[in-house]
Amino acid sequence: ITIYGDGAQTRSFCYVDDLVEGLIRMMNSPEGFTGPVNIGAPQEFTILELAKTLIRIMDSPSRIVFLPLPQDDPVQRRPDIALAREKLGWEPRVPLAEGLEKTIAYFRKLV
Repeated sequence: ITIYGDGAQTRSFCYVDDLVEGLIRMMNSPEGFTGPVNIGAPQEFTILELAKTLIRIMDSPSRIVFLPLPQDDPVQRRPDIALAREKLGWEPRVPLAEGLEKTIAYFRKLV
């Protein structure tokens, strides 16, 4: 698994079922709310945490390889979902590890 930089940069990950629920709530908003609104997960995980979690869940022998971080790579990505909570009554429910497990199980059935 290739990680650019030391893996300390953070990202947020939203499971697809949560994302779809947010979009459906947006389309069905009784107030006619049209946004814009951030639909995503506010919890942050480092890229290194993500890689280690994937290795653990998949019981993979993969090694982590660190390469130089590109200059334009953001240190942090985290959506502010306050408006989605307020206007849509929405927030993500599926934790990262559970979402990864579901995604991995889905793709394992395909191969």
